[in-house]
Amino acid sequence: MPTLPREKSFNTAGPCRADLNYMLPPTARFDMDEIMNLIRDQRYFVLHAPRQTGKTTALLALMHQLNVEGEFRALYANLERAQAAREKVDEALPAVVESIASHAERWLGDTQAATLAQDIIKNTSPNSMLNQFLFRWCQSSPKATILMLDEVDALVGDTLISVLRQLREGYANRPRYFPQTIILCGVRDVRDYRIHSSSEKTVITGGSAFNIKTKSLRLGDFTENDVNMLLQQHTDATGQPFNPDAMHQVWHYSQGQPWLVNAIANEVTREMRENRNRSITITAPMIDEAKERLILRRDTHLDQLADKLTEPRVRRVIEPIVASEELDQLNNDDTQYVLDLGLIRRTQGGGLAIANPIYKEVIPRELSQTAQYSIPPHIQPTWLTPDGRIDEVELLEVFLDFWRQHGQPLLRTSPYSEVAAQVVFLAFLQRVVNGGGYIDREYAIGSRRMDVLVRFGVPPKVQRLAMELKVWRQGRKDPPAQGLAQLDQYLTGLGLDTGWLVIFDQRAGLPDIEDRTSAEIVTSPAGRHITLIRA
Repeated sequence: MPTLPREKSFNTAGPCRADLNYMLPPTARFDMDEIMNLIRDQRYFVLHAPRQTGKTTALLALMHQLNVEGEFRALYANLERAQAAREKVDEALPAVVESIASHAERWLGDTQAATLAQDIIKNTSPNSMLNQFLFRWCQSSPKATILMLDEVDALVGDTLISVLRQLREGYANRPRYFPQTIILCGVRDVRDYRIHSSSEKTVITGGSAFNIKTKSLRLGDFTENDVNMLLQQHTDATGQPFNPDAMHQVWHYSQGQPWLVNAIANEVTREMRENRNRSITITAPMIDEAKERLILRRDTHLDQLADKLTEPRVRRVIEPIVASEELDQLNNDDTQYVLDLGLIRRTQGGGLAIANPIYKEVIPRELSQTAQYSIPPHIQPTWLTPDGRIDEVELLEVFLDFWRQHGQPLLRTSPYSEVAAQVVFLAFLQRVVNGGGYIDREYAIGSRRMDVLVRFGVPPKVQRLAMELKVWRQGRKDPPAQGLAQLDQYLTGLGLDTGWLVIFDQRAGLPDIEDRTSAEIVTSPAGRHITLIRA
């Protein structure tokens, strides 16, 4: 196999570098006319986007562009180091000032900023030292200052309140004695900050603490054309093509989320060793495998996403979506928070949906982790035939036995009670495929069902088993009639003749699971033979 040449890579960690990484022009993701109008009008504004979407890369590019043009002195500074101090304002504010000063030395060659910072820290109280530092630092420059503060929303409580209020206090002194423009950057819009002040014993909104904000801009995901352009850079540099189906598959799975795009591309071109031979064309099945490997490996980005699912305000939004229930009485603050995290997106009709197919797989998988670990190890794959295929009749018997014995206690392991039954069922299916196949899940608000497709084996001998999961809740009609019609539609789209309809009865006052779990063959409206499971 040819030796891997020195070449650029798809970036999955930290800001992109043009000499190391394939990347799109960072400032092209901004509306630069709008940015420059805000700067010339001396406005303070917010740039927010989910993690690992390219905010830092874009801000650094904006800083360099402004400094090259020469009209302004522009500085990017990351305030994350102050997060460790939490609400200890006397520790956090010096860290904020020192961070700005150290970035000034790094990016602007300003060696005096650190001296100024130490003088201010030594002689000024924490609740005014940021204001005083920026006052004197801006005063020393013949050019108006443009300051970009990243990771602002990583600050906590009274620390964040102090930073916002000191910036607000200095606003009237711009542009000669305070930054002409300050860009606050983070995951959330400042209006969505709900800051608990220990000193004031109250919750303060970011909007009130920083009411000088003119506008909030959101850095969007890549378009499909952006994705194709990024992948084409690899082809141009190495000669290794992505065929059109593979390119579309990268877009489909990621929906343009920048980290996912780069992670899939990196996985398929570098981590999958056989594809390091650049004469090999990247195909859609390779993208499928790369996607699956990312999910199974739980890279940092996906691990952070999964960790957010435990937050109560995230659960209040995500749980009804996974349960495919209507969204009743959703809190606007919760919804905006989950949107800002990038876990969900608004649909064209104004509704809500999980942000992309990868997150759509990760979320139920993560919810089923505890159940997977709790499945007794003695359950063996007796459903496999000698030639390695799934015997559906045997699989059904194993599931029924599993559910009767272990369903009730495993339901209690789910962190999301509304989808506990679906989660445990998916945990069982994960044991079934066990690295030899894939599970596709489809769920949507208001549909009251989850469609599941098990794909087992390798092309061209891939088995497909389609299932529809429904929950019978208190006060609703018995679901089979609707479920069979819905399953017919699903099977028609897949080109399959049979499937499973699984109904989880969640009504009160029922017999134990072991006594009510059953299966029978029924006929669908389209004349298909369907396995109807009641559990």
